[in-house]
Amino acid sequence: MSQTLSERTIALVKATVPALEAHGLDIVREMYARMFRNPEIRDLFNQSHHGDAGSQPRALTAAILAYAGNIDNLSALAPAVERIAQKHVGLQILPEHYPYVAEALLGAIKAVLGDAATEEILAAWGEAYWFLAHILIAREGHIYQELEAADGGWTGWRDFRVADVVRESSVISSFILRPVDGRAVIRHRPGQYLTFWFEIPGHAPVKRNYSISNAPNGEYYRISVKREPQGLASGWLHDDAKPGTVLRVAPPAGEFFLPEHPERPVVLLSGGVGLTPMVAMLEAIVGRHPDLATHYIHGTHDRETHAMRDHVRRLAGCGTAVRVTDFHQTPLTGELAGRDYDHAGVITDDWLVANTPVAEADYYICGPRPFLRAAVSALSLAGVPADRIHYEFFGPADELLAA
Repeated sequence: MSQTLSERTIALVKATVPALEAHGLDIVREMYARMFRNPEIRDLFNQSHHGDAGSQPRALTAAILAYAGNIDNLSALAPAVERIAQKHVGLQILPEHYPYVAEALLGAIKAVLGDAATEEILAAWGEAYWFLAHILIAREGHIYQELEAADGGWTGWRDFRVADVVRESSVISSFILRPVDGRAVIRHRPGQYLTFWFEIPGHAPVKRNYSISNAPNGEYYRISVKREPQGLASGWLHDDAKPGTVLRVAPPAGEFFLPEHPERPVVLLSGGVGLTPMVAMLEAIVGRHPDLATHYIHGTHDRETHAMRDHVRRLAGCGTAVRVTDFHQTPLTGELAGRDYDHAGVITDDWLVANTPVAEADYYICGPRPFLRAAVSALSLAGVPADRIHYEFFGPADELLAA
């Protein structure tokens, strides 16, 4: 592999940006259609993110545009490359899968752009694709090696048994997962997720990511899953994953996590089921850094949907510098402020800026896309540097968050 792209390739790729802006989504959808003709390749992906209503085609379109636009300044894409590598490791993407993507991408460019996709342009995109692919393959290889070498580590898919199921709210249940082989498990970084391979009767293999909702302990993992309307995997977990059920699980992955030694006060901000990585972080903080100034802020609909409230309050009582604030958007009849929640309504931009240490804290944010966009925008406008705003979202990144 060459260490740099040729100037001609850089110029040709940048020249295709207008065409990608006009036809990028069509190219990506055609690319996925070609790839998914192969069942082995199709089953590598989370199919809930695809299709006309899926977010993955839009996310990849935005990523391709970003790559083309920054191909002469690839350092700007380093965070995105790390995120993609972590996602690929979760899905168990291997070097032998990359040629299928290359063939599908170049074929899709030719099919959609027609005569405008000259042999020279296709060759440039082929060179650009493999340049990025080798960067990803190298990073993913390093991650796989680290996971295999870690205490309790593994690669590929490992069998875990559901040891217990805990109903956390009207819509969220937790699943305690212990390895069937009885050995230790990797001490994950608080905030990371597990990828699952589900074999649901009547369906092709289903892959889903779920955040780990407990601090690392070397013995088991806990995931806390919301039952989504028409959610194939979440519905199956809630209805059929009883104690004793065996699940196939990939090692922990993800670039969103609490550092081993936090350097600044921490604000944990979540909406709905976005609390799952935050609870893991809070458990880790209380267990390892009880004197760290920490503000846990959570928003949900009401008392019935408020998961893990008592657990979080108990944790706060164990830390000397932990503050908890709960928002209920529409409190139920009989709910009392000060007992069931702290504030009625949603977490507003003004409240967030006025009541958290924007001048010094690290912010960790997880929740629905509108929640994330509002929080990230408010903090950015308040002067919080980008390197102190960390966020996770369920599903692929898309162009809305890129803004």
